[in-house]
Amino acid sequence: MSETAERVAVTCPSCSPDVETVHEVLKEGSGQATVRCTECSHVHKTKVEREEEVERDVVVSQDGESFTATVEAPPKETVAVGEEFVLETPEAIMVVRITDLQLGDEQRAEEATVEDVETFWTRVVDNVRVNVTINPVDGRRDDSRSVKIDVPGDREFEIGTVEEFGDEEFEVKSIALRDDAVGYDFNPLSEAGDAAVAKDVKRLYADDETSSAWSAW
Repeated sequence: MSETAERVAVTCPSCSPDVETVHEVLKEGSGQATVRCTECSHVHKTKVEREEEVERDVVVSQDGESFTATVEAPPKETVAVGEEFVLETPEAIMVVRITDLQLGDEQRAEEATVEDVETFWTRVVDNVRVNVTINPVDGRRDDSRSVKIDVPGDREFEIGTVEEFGDEEFEVKSIALRDDAVGYDFNPLSEAGDAAVAKDVKRLYADDETSSAWSAW
């Protein structure tokens, strides 16, 4: 899903009268728009056909809370779980990922056309909160602690790397992935060099590397 394109495919009377080329829309007009051909820079007026968009509800999840917004998209466009799109609300502009598609009569689908979708269920992925379980170096699970770190969605975590966030310092040992994460061969990730971006991470499991963890006292 996207906003109305600033570039459109139309024929150019100067260089391509029979085949459509990419044009930049310079000005909208009554019935016709002024466009410029990106191939030869010729400026002319033409009718730009745009598909009418429909409005759909979007439920957005972020850091354990949720709110409802709306989005407009072409009714014939196919959407699927795992796809991401820019959602604009009165408060902010954010990137969200589709986690579920609700159709009529409470039916769910992995893929559907926009006209068949009643509600998009999504979560924010441009800035995310990652859960981290930190185990003490002596291996005592009873003393494990859980922390949350806020990072950009494209921030990468790699098995074997030492991370520092404020007073916390830990070595990543395992990465549990979210159900909507794609492109990974295994879940969880546990081999040296395995990596995942924060928006795909359900939880990091790590060993404590803070100076206090090594203290004999």
